[in-house]
Amino acid sequence: MEDEKPLLGAIFNTGIIIRRPTWAFLLLFFTAFAVFTLPFTTKTFSSPPSPSSLPLPSNSESRLDSESCSSFFTDGPPRKYVVSITEFGGVGDGETSNTDAFRKAIGYLKRFENKGGSQLNVPQGRWVTGSFNLTSNFTLFLEEGAVILGSQDPKEWPIIEPLPSYGRGRERLGPRHISLVHGNSISNVVITGRNGTIDGQGKMWWDLWWNRTLEHTRGHLLELVNSHNILIYNLTFRNSPFWTIHPVYCRNVVVRKMTILAPLKAPNTDGIDPDSSTEVCIEDCYIESGDDLVAVKSGWDQFGIAMARPSSNIIVRRISGTTPTCSGVGIGSEMSGGIFNITIDDIHVWNSAAGVRIKTDVGRGGYIADIRISNLRLERVKIPIKFSRGANDHPDEKWDRKAIPKVGKVFISNIVSLNSMRAPEILGIEGSPYEGICMRNVNISGLPASATWHCEHVSGFARDVFPPPCPQLRVDSKSSSSSSSSSSSSCEFS
Repeated sequence: MEDEKPLLGAIFNTGIIIRRPTWAFLLLFFTAFAVFTLPFTTKTFSSPPSPSSLPLPSNSESRLDSESCSSFFTDGPPRKYVVSITEFGGVGDGETSNTDAFRKAIGYLKRFENKGGSQLNVPQGRWVTGSFNLTSNFTLFLEEGAVILGSQDPKEWPIIEPLPSYGRGRERLGPRHISLVHGNSISNVVITGRNGTIDGQGKMWWDLWWNRTLEHTRGHLLELVNSHNILIYNLTFRNSPFWTIHPVYCRNVVVRKMTILAPLKAPNTDGIDPDSSTEVCIEDCYIESGDDLVAVKSGWDQFGIAMARPSSNIIVRRISGTTPTCSGVGIGSEMSGGIFNITIDDIHVWNSAAGVRIKTDVGRGGYIADIRISNLRLERVKIPIKFSRGANDHPDEKWDRKAIPKVGKVFISNIVSLNSMRAPEILGIEGSPYEGICMRNVNISGLPASATWHCEHVSGFARDVFPPPCPQLRVDSKSSSSSSSSSSSSCEFS
């Protein structure tokens, strides 16, 4: 349990040491309790949560070793100032707007950024609110039964500038709506609780999309921009208007033990999308979505190329879920700033369109390299492995038709796909073939006898793959130990 202390300290944030009480202590305690429960007219601080009442991760889940990447987040000292949303006029009746209460509370707590940090508790109840911004050295803590509900008034989701690596709103030209929970240039932030819920109530936004009456790009449920050292843990996120969790230009982000839910037909409700970010850990999450469960991104066409902020050192593991329209784990299609050193491991996906997918396009530029995908269990997935191209999806007419993405050094191993409908597709781009695509121990069952792999502009190796792959993936007769490099001449699996 010694390795567990840093993460648990961030979650508990109490700084309390419990010892066996004496009778004198108990008498003093009850006297103090009687005094401090009398009404006061000045601001008081509510008690922090009790460690014994918080969800303890099991030993197998909480070790900060090779089985977990949670050490990407660095724990700090316990928060010194703790308040409740009720102390700022919050009303959890599911009807009253608490937008001012959340904004006032965090505005008040911002003064403690450099004075020991702060925590905002959200008690049991249904707390309707518009968008609010987080602050540094801060914990947002949702008690059991606490539900934050996104306001149904679009005016309570203010308009902000587009991200510079996208150049415009992802769905509409110009600016975009801010996320429900937002943070910009913040650090040392924990978003957690006793499995409370943040519900974006996104149907209003989905209807605008379906009816083609959306004026600005929808907001995310949670977006963190230019931020550092973030832990998102043990909550349920539901019904995001757009992508659910979006860390962009961030580093040292851990998303762990999250449940993310959206109707399977809800448009573009990606689960977790690390974007132009580094040192990101996503593990032990369950996701149902109308789009990719997890998608790694890094900017859009000429804007992403100019900003050149790659996504790197990202680990995605022990993710399970379903998405009927998209993939369990996707890379792209916005990848113009570059994506490298990505590990995808221990993924279980069912009733979905694709297992893993790499998506690029002419005009993207950028590169995808050093990708390791292993230990996937796919059930009733239409196409288990798909590398696609040519979505013809660009921000404007100024995209560079000569900007060709480069894809190479992709290692895929230990894949079992049951009741598949189509053989894999690996479609590179003319003039920029995908090189070093290496597969080992891939078994795809349920395909019709006539099904064959579809490969274009690709080279690499395969070993122990059934049914036999396309001829561009030559049989690798070398053992992994005899290969000195992971170049396109052979494969090296770890």
